[in-house]
Amino acid sequence: MKDLQLGKYLNLNDFCTCTNTYQKYSDKINPYPNSEESIQALKALNYYIIDPVIDYFSLARFQLTYGFCSHELRVYLDKKDPITGLKNGRVAPNLDQHIAHEVKKNGKYYCQRLGAACDFIIRELESDQLVDWILKQKLPFDSLYFYGKNRPIHISYGPQQKRSIWTFTPTGKPTQKGIEHWVKTAKEF
Repeated sequence: MKDLQLGKYLNLNDFCTCTNTYQKYSDKINPYPNSEESIQALKALNYYIIDPVIDYFSLARFQLTYGFCSHELRVYLDKKDPITGLKNGRVAPNLDQHIAHEVKKNGKYYCQRLGAACDFIIRELESDQLVDWILKQKLPFDSLYFYGKNRPIHISYGPQQKRSIWTFTPTGKPTQKGIEHWVKTAKEF
């Protein structure tokens, strides 16, 4: 299963084992989806977003920093590191689409928005230039989060394809202030 191709370039293992938290706790985490729907959502994300990005910028420059978030990875992201006392990561499984179409024990989706998401960078390219390119290509994303010029972007593909773009204040609050030109361009699609 881990060798399952999701697109032209990436396989399921690439998407499920790229986080630092997984690397740190790999012996305790099953990083793979339980749902065939999640696999299909990851394939769609690759087809519509990742493959065109890699086609243009190359696989050598592409670095996936956060892909699929399994239930077990979610639990570890929410825990604190026993040495540093810091949380392993920030998670918002009900919003960010990294958990794709996985379901809770009660049968409801963790994220009602469905779809799938990932975070990545293009080496030797500032992320604002990457966002410009994505908008120019009119890629059919759902949400795009811009964290800064030298940080990965978050992008999702899902049924809503709302082309929503957000950045964040220094305190982590979502805002569209300062990126109005991107918001306008995205809505013109």
